[in-house]
Amino acid sequence: MICGPDWCRAHQAMVTAAGALSLGREVLVFAGGSGVLALARDWERLDGAEADSGARARGVAGYAVLREAVSGLGARLLACESGLRMAGLAPEDLAPGVEVAGVVRFLEEAADGPFMTF
Repeated sequence: MICGPDWCRAHQAMVTAAGALSLGREVLVFAGGSGVLALARDWERLDGAEADSGARARGVAGYAVLREAVSGLGARLLACESGLRMAGLAPEDLAPGVEVAGVVRFLEEAADGPFMTF
C-alpha cells in the first residue's frame, strides 16, 4: 500500500514488489490518497522525484523502470478512486494497466494476505 506522495517510499514499494515477484509471490499494490501519484503516467509529481536521476546515476533502477517491471512481472496495480479525485487525476492519467478501485475492493482482493505500507 502506497499512502503518500513521497518518491522514496514509492520507489521502495516497487523494489519490494519486484523482489516478492521474483520469489514467485503474488503482489497487489494499492495506492490510496495522494499515493495515487505513484501510479500516474506523470509520476514525477511525487515529492522528491528529483532523487530518481541520482539513483539512476548510481546504478539503482529508476522509478519508471521498476514500475514497468513490477507490472510486467504480473503485479496488479490499483489506484483508489477517491484518491484520484483528491489528487485531481482522472483514470486516463494513470499508467497503462493500472485499475481504479475503492478500498473495499482492495481489502476484498487482498483477503488475509500480508500488508506492507509505504
